[in-house]
Amino acid sequence: MRCPHCQKTIQVYRNPVPTVDIIIEVGREIVLIKRKNPPYGWALPGGFVDYRESYETAAAREAEEETGLVVTHLQQFRTYSDPDRDPRQHTASTVFIAQANQKPTAGDDAAEAELFTEKTLPELVFDHGKILADYFAYKKEALKKEPLTP
Repeated sequence: MRCPHCQKTIQVYRNPVPTVDIIIEVGREIVLIKRKNPPYGWALPGGFVDYRESYETAAAREAEEETGLVVTHLQQFRTYSDPDRDPRQHTASTVFIAQANQKPTAGDDAAEAELFTEKTLPELVFDHGKILADYFAYKKEALKKEPLTP
Protein backbone atom coordinates (compact mmCIF):
# COMPACT_ATOMS: atom_id res chain seq x y z
CA MET A 1 0.00 0.00 0.00
CA ARG A 2 1.26 3.50 -0.78
CA CYS A 3 0.98 6.58 1.39
CA PRO A 4 -1.33 9.07 -0.38
CA HIS A 5 0.88 11.99 0.72
CA CYS A 6 4.45 10.83 0.07
CA GLN A 7 3.91 7.73 -2.09
CA LYS A 8 6.17 5.60 0.15
CA THR A 9 5.24 1.98 0.59
CA ILE A 10 3.43 1.35 3.88
CA GLN A 11 3.44 -2.05 5.55
CA VAL A 12 -0.13 -3.03 6.46
CA TYR A 13 -0.60 -5.51 9.29
CA ARG A 14 -3.72 -7.56 9.80
CA ASN A 15 -3.89 -8.47 13.47
CA PRO A 16 -6.48 -10.34 15.53
CA VAL A 17 -9.03 -8.08 17.22
CA PRO A 18 -9.05 -8.29 21.04
CA THR A 19 -12.27 -9.38 22.71
CA VAL A 20 -13.38 -10.57 26.14
CA ASP A 21 -15.91 -13.15 27.26
CA ILE A 22 -17.17 -13.56 30.82
CA ILE A 23 -18.33 -16.67 32.61
CA ILE A 24 -20.58 -15.17 35.29
CA GLU A 25 -21.33 -17.53 38.14
CA VAL A 26 -24.59 -16.98 40.03
CA GLY A 27 -24.54 -19.65 42.69
CA ARG A 28 -24.08 -22.95 40.83
CA GLU A 29 -25.40 -21.56 37.54
CA ILE A 30 -23.82 -19.46 34.81
CA VAL A 31 -25.21 -16.60 32.74
CA LEU A 32 -25.68 -16.88 28.98
CA ILE A 33 -27.18 -14.35 26.61
CA LYS A 34 -29.19 -14.86 23.44
CA ARG A 35 -27.60 -12.58 20.84
CA LYS A 36 -29.65 -9.82 19.16
CA ASN A 37 -27.18 -9.57 16.27
CA PRO A 38 -25.55 -12.10 13.94
CA PRO A 39 -24.32 -14.64 14.53
CA TYR A 40 -27.54 -15.43 16.39
CA GLY A 41 -27.73 -17.91 19.25
CA TRP A 42 -26.74 -18.37 22.86
CA ALA A 43 -23.33 -17.10 23.97
CA LEU A 44 -21.28 -15.97 26.90
CA PRO A 45 -21.59 -12.26 27.60
CA GLY A 46 -18.71 -10.38 26.03
CA GLY A 47 -17.51 -8.15 23.26
CA PHE A 48 -14.76 -6.00 21.85
CA VAL A 49 -12.14 -4.26 23.97
CA ASP A 50 -12.30 -0.50 23.43
CA TYR A 51 -9.20 1.56 22.65
CA ARG A 52 -7.37 2.54 25.88
CA GLU A 53 -9.46 0.09 27.92
CA SER A 54 -8.00 -2.74 29.99
CA TYR A 55 -9.30 -6.25 29.37
CA GLU A 56 -10.57 -6.39 32.97
CA THR A 57 -12.50 -3.15 32.52
CA ALA A 58 -13.91 -4.38 29.20
CA ALA A 59 -15.08 -7.64 30.82
CA ALA A 60 -16.85 -5.84 33.68
CA ARG A 61 -18.38 -3.31 31.25
CA GLU A 62 -19.65 -5.97 28.84
CA ALA A 63 -21.08 -8.01 31.73
CA GLU A 64 -23.06 -5.02 33.01
CA GLU A 65 -24.16 -3.83 29.55
CA GLU A 66 -25.43 -7.24 28.43
CA THR A 67 -26.75 -8.71 31.69
CA GLY A 68 -27.33 -5.81 34.07
CA LEU A 69 -25.00 -7.50 36.56
CA VAL A 70 -22.18 -5.81 38.41
CA VAL A 71 -19.63 -8.60 38.73
CA THR A 72 -17.17 -9.26 41.54
CA HIS A 73 -14.04 -11.40 41.95
CA LEU A 74 -13.09 -11.01 38.29
CA GLN A 75 -10.25 -13.38 37.40
CA GLN A 76 -8.65 -14.25 34.10
CA PHE A 77 -9.32 -17.82 32.94
CA ARG A 78 -7.79 -18.47 29.49
CA THR A 79 -7.33 -16.92 26.06
CA TYR A 80 -8.86 -18.44 22.93
CA SER A 81 -7.42 -17.39 19.58
CA ASP A 82 -8.35 -19.89 16.87
CA PRO A 83 -8.57 -17.76 13.69
CA ASP A 84 -11.95 -19.37 12.90
CA ARG A 85 -13.53 -18.87 16.34
CA ASP A 86 -15.62 -15.93 15.09
CA PRO A 87 -17.06 -16.07 11.56
CA ARG A 88 -16.91 -12.27 11.23
CA GLN A 89 -13.17 -11.82 11.70
CA HIS A 90 -10.11 -13.15 13.49
CA THR A 91 -10.55 -12.39 17.19
CA ALA A 92 -8.56 -13.36 20.25
CA SER A 93 -10.72 -13.57 23.35
CA THR A 94 -9.48 -13.39 26.90
CA VAL A 95 -12.04 -15.20 29.03
CA PHE A 96 -12.76 -14.16 32.60
CA ILE A 97 -14.65 -15.80 35.45
CA ALA A 98 -16.64 -13.57 37.80
CA GLN A 99 -19.47 -13.79 40.30
CA ALA A 100 -22.80 -12.04 40.68
CA ASN A 101 -25.63 -12.51 43.14
CA GLN A 102 -28.84 -11.84 41.25
CA LYS A 103 -30.68 -12.89 38.12
CA PRO A 104 -29.51 -11.30 34.85
CA THR A 105 -31.62 -9.01 32.70
CA ALA A 106 -31.00 -8.65 28.96
CA GLY A 107 -29.53 -5.39 27.71
CA ASP A 108 -27.41 -3.92 24.91
CA ASP A 109 -26.66 -6.72 22.39
CA ALA A 110 -28.62 -9.35 24.34
CA ALA A 111 -32.19 -10.31 23.43
CA GLU A 112 -32.37 -12.59 26.49
CA ALA A 113 -30.21 -13.38 29.51
CA GLU A 114 -30.75 -16.60 31.45
CA LEU A 115 -29.12 -18.89 34.01
CA PHE A 116 -27.95 -22.38 33.02
CA THR A 117 -26.15 -25.36 34.52
CA GLU A 118 -23.74 -27.68 32.75
CA LYS A 119 -26.63 -30.09 32.15
CA THR A 120 -29.04 -27.47 30.75
CA LEU A 121 -26.73 -25.65 28.32
CA PRO A 122 -28.31 -24.70 24.98
CA GLU A 123 -26.44 -24.92 21.69
CA LEU A 124 -23.80 -22.17 21.69
CA VAL A 125 -22.29 -19.92 19.00
CA PHE A 126 -18.61 -19.16 18.38
CA ASP A 127 -16.31 -21.48 20.36
CA HIS A 128 -18.27 -20.98 23.56
CA GLY A 129 -19.08 -24.70 23.83
CA LYS A 130 -15.35 -25.42 24.02
CA ILE A 131 -14.78 -22.60 26.47
CA LEU A 132 -17.49 -23.92 28.77
CA ALA A 133 -16.26 -27.52 28.45
CA ASP A 134 -12.83 -26.27 29.59
CA TYR A 135 -14.44 -24.25 32.39
CA PHE A 136 -16.50 -27.14 33.76
CA ALA A 137 -13.44 -29.45 33.63
CA TYR A 138 -11.44 -26.77 35.48
CA LYS A 139 -14.16 -26.45 38.15
CA LYS A 140 -14.33 -30.24 38.65
CA GLU A 141 -10.55 -30.41 39.03
CA ALA A 142 -10.61 -27.53 41.53
CA LEU A 143 -13.27 -29.33 43.59
CA LYS A 144 -11.04 -32.41 43.81
CA LYS A 145 -8.27 -30.28 45.31
CA GLU A 146 -10.41 -28.47 47.90
CA PRO A 147 -10.25 -29.92 51.38
CA LEU A 148 -13.56 -31.21 52.72
CA THR A 149 -15.09 -29.12 55.47
CA PRO A 150 -17.14 -30.76 58.24
